Amino acid sequence: MSKILLTGGSGFIGGFFLSVSKNIKYIVRHKKNINRYESSFFIDTINGESNWINAFNDVNCIIHLAGLAHSNSFSESNYNSVNTQGTLKLARDATKAGVKRFVFVSSIGVNGSSTENAKPFCYNSEVAPHNIYAKSKLDAEIGLKKIAEETGLEVVIVRPTLVYGPKAPGNFGLLTKLVAKLPLLPFGLVNNRRSFIAVQNLVDLLLTCAKHPDAAGHTFLASDGESISTKEFINAIAKGLNKSIYQVPIPTSLMRFSAKLIGKQSMSEQLLDNLEVDSSNAFDVIGWEPLYTMEQAMKLLSKEMK
Repeated sequence: MSKILLTGGSGFIGGFFLSVSKNIKYIVRHKKNINRYESSFFIDTINGESNWINAFNDVNCIIHLAGLAHSNSFSESNYNSVNTQGTLKLARDATKAGVKRFVFVSSIGVNGSSTENAKPFCYNSEVAPHNIYAKSKLDAEIGLKKIAEETGLEVVIVRPTLVYGPKAPGNFGLLTKLVAKLPLLPFGLVNNRRSFIAVQNLVDLLLTCAKHPDAAGHTFLASDGESISTKEFINAIAKGLNKSIYQVPIPTSLMRFSAKLIGKQSMSEQLLDNLEVDSSNAFDVIGWEPLYTMEQAMKLLSKEMK
């Protein structure tokens, strides 16, 4: 039986594939993880020089999760080497080995850092990458489309919004820790609109993109299908953790000013700005709907974080 080759399987999102699919071959970058998976392939690094020989045995589709995440620790050259050149080398070698489909996990940052005028991003919105990380993802998308034109490789692009779930990194992980420890948070006056996606929903969408015959050639903006404020999002986290929390009514202008003073302007934008997506084409094209509502997904927090 043909398998899906999954890169980034040891990360936050990749770890959830173990519980939902047995038909996966995992790329392993640390030999200590080899015994964790029934089927795996070791590679020490992913870049434009990676040796993928024998990685594609019995593989007809790749889900490419691996890459450098957004961080001030990496340079433009680092991002280009891993996120762009590493992705394209993997795709080129895969086509030579007869792999039919390539599902690329990109970033909503390709569309921009925020939505204005209450108009959500959609699959055909103009791209406007707002940092070198997002630019590296867009460059990979462009390169993959060129490979698809030249070889017939079926490319599917997925741009997730903020992914939440047990042990998530980034802002969600920080918010979860704060909710678990503090009875007060300063988001009482935050009435922005943001889209999110539960990790369980994203994994299900990626598996659907790997298998559905109509997914090829499409770009999907991944979300739970609803937009809420950061205040409501934090309240949902608290409910999922069975915690009581009070949202202090601090003016957002004061929060932005304070964040700028301490060098956290980017974080404040992610928490206070709007970022909505229209993910309806996932249903229109491949019939995909989220497995969980946000309330249902958040209920899993207290259980799975123990």
